[in-house]
Amino acid sequence: MNGDLILIELSWSSLSIIVNLPHSNQSILVRKKIVAYIWEWFDLDRDLSSFYILAAQDKVLHNLACQYNGLRMICIPELFEAIVWAIIGQQIHLTYAYTLKKRLVEQFGECLIIEGRTYWHFPSYQKIADLDVDSLRTFTHTSKKAEYIIGIAKAMMKGELTKETLLMKQNCRDYLLTYKGIGPWTAEYVMMKCLHIPSAFPISDVGLHQALKQQLGIERKPTIAEIKELAVNWEGWLAYAVFYLWRSLYE
Repeated sequence: MNGDLILIELSWSSLSIIVNLPHSNQSILVRKKIVAYIWEWFDLDRDLSSFYILAAQDKVLHNLACQYNGLRMICIPELFEAIVWAIIGQQIHLTYAYTLKKRLVEQFGECLIIEGRTYWHFPSYQKIADLDVDSLRTFTHTSKKAEYIIGIAKAMMKGELTKETLLMKQNCRDYLLTYKGIGPWTAEYVMMKCLHIPSAFPISDVGLHQALKQQLGIERKPTIAEIKELAVNWEGWLAYAVFYLWRSLYE
């Protein structure tokens, strides 16, 4: 916030989210900004009642909606982090992607050390824009991914790629696709997890295919045509349908 790292501690009681700022004495204005960040992070503006009405009549989502009732999209408010995470995760196992992200953050991010514990913050695009491919590739799996991420950081440095710009675009998906390293899956992921676009639908996602296979109780993964047919019933809530299906993989 305003160039300062602030540690926040979240807990909950009944239907309330409790925000604590240990070891920090912030102004009312900064506290309001922190609350706004958390509000976006957990997609708290979204009224899920229509989603549950839709899900109750859907053969795929019915049980998931009951099982995860109240679950909201866990978003990535920072555009740079959302894009980088999506690029790192392209075509590799999720566990390995988490390892790479951890290394990247601990090498180039900032941190707070409080009571002997270290808390990391994702690297800024300003920091990454100054790196060369060789410095970054160890943390991104391939040189190409390192090149893409540096390119994104430089575009953000120039101010041509911002969250505000994307939200004003009539078709932000097409705009995202103009950047190297951002393909259809990555664009849809960013739209879903960062831009809060309910029509975002990463239809080629391997995890989505696996979750649908499990929920449908079939021996093979569904085809794209079959997924499109199922998704007709999810109109207006495609992103949430995907999010709930992803959640089912953690059981």
